[in-house]
Amino acid sequence: MGEIKNLNPQCIWKNFDALTQVPRPSGHLERVQQFLLDFAKNIGVEAFKDDAENIIMRKPATTGMEGCKTVTLQAHMDMVPQKVKDSTHNFLTDPIETYIDGDWVKAKGTTLGSDDGMGVAAIMAVMEATDLKHGPIEALITADEETSMVGTNNLKEGILKGDIMLNLDTEVEGEMIIGSAGGIDITAELEYKNAETDKDDIAVKVSLKGLRGGHSGLEINEGRANANKLMVRFVREAIASYEARLISWDGGNMRNAIPFECEVVMAIPRDREEPLSVLVDECQKLFNDEYKGIEKDIEMCLEITDLPDTQVPEEIQDNLVDAIFACHNGVIRNIPTIPSIVETSSNLAIINIGSDKACIQILARSSSDSMKEYISTTLQSCFNMAGMRVTLGGEYGGWDPNTDGETIKLMEKIYKELFSVNPTVQVVHAGLECSVILSKYPNLDIVSFGPTLCSPHTASERVFVPSIDKFWKLLTTTLEQIPEK
Repeated sequence: MGEIKNLNPQCIWKNFDALTQVPRPSGHLERVQQFLLDFAKNIGVEAFKDDAENIIMRKPATTGMEGCKTVTLQAHMDMVPQKVKDSTHNFLTDPIETYIDGDWVKAKGTTLGSDDGMGVAAIMAVMEATDLKHGPIEALITADEETSMVGTNNLKEGILKGDIMLNLDTEVEGEMIIGSAGGIDITAELEYKNAETDKDDIAVKVSLKGLRGGHSGLEINEGRANANKLMVRFVREAIASYEARLISWDGGNMRNAIPFECEVVMAIPRDREEPLSVLVDECQKLFNDEYKGIEKDIEMCLEITDLPDTQVPEEIQDNLVDAIFACHNGVIRNIPTIPSIVETSSNLAIINIGSDKACIQILARSSSDSMKEYISTTLQSCFNMAGMRVTLGGEYGGWDPNTDGETIKLMEKIYKELFSVNPTVQVVHAGLECSVILSKYPNLDIVSFGPTLCSPHTASERVFVPSIDKFWKLLTTTLEQIPEK
């Protein structure tokens, strides 16, 4: 597990290795907060936890650079807790088990936490370094970025001292991000009184798994399958043709991750078990054919399970299934002026139906405020027609790009000098904390960059080892060349 700490540059990898030993799923950050405070105390750096549960550190300038602009290094401390079906990992207590696979660092059956553990590790490396030249530096390590950006949304004005912010939460080395999408959570809920099951029926559990899942911003444009959207096609046919009745639905577990597995329990007449099993096989083949080249080894299986006493009432069941079927999922359109970048999308992230209640959660994103309103209203209308109560929350605005910023021009020059190629400067469809921070600190000059990560928010998450050295060189050289105030 500890072999990654010997990778280069060791100043980052040893800190990332230490971070993987500290449980830090979103919503459970006490241990990592104390870890960061203890780290700062041990190296003699000022640090405190603010009222929004963020950790802030400050390091004075090296001799001769006291007059430089103050740089705020920003990353988030929480990680997305996803794991493969057969994993026994407990994200509240267990360290992440890392291993090296060629040029990649991966985790055994879970998310790696490189999003944004690599950003945090880089901040730690800067804070403890004694051989770097830099002006005044502060760090903002935020809480629960993955769950509605709690730390930044509650960040108070006047705490930060920076003139420039370097956000270290980008997943492609060589890209510099100067704009990002805004987002909004849509939650549809319905309480109902369960109906009794027919005691002559049997219960079947149908599972769908093997999908790639992924980041609902960065990878929504790849056309990956959504487990909830595949399952609803099966469920609707099972109800229409095989007299199935819905008992429960459990699909997805993170609002910002494309759901990669889903499970439903249904009641059916005894004589329908065999034809329903045939339908399962047909759907499995159909879905694999439809997503050939994108997904592989999509698996559906049916098994007999205990018949509960109750099931979803038929009218409620039909309305819910229709709404899930009609719910938009995926890209709506790309930015008209930048056709290669997604502008607006939605992710049908979580469905929980059972025990007298249905709850459906969706994350919609857009870099256009009007289109964000359009997609949220579209989704709200869809579930209103099913009689559900729809609430909107967790909204954050987009980050408008500034191509003339002093820092992006400096970093473009530095990158070309270091690596003899031009970086890519662009906006992304993912949500970054920069937009929220800018709403409170509008004069900050912000650039986001980072090493290469693949498949964040999934158990296939991995870091490209050679990209870390380039990331570190760009970061430290930029700090050395920050201009005076």
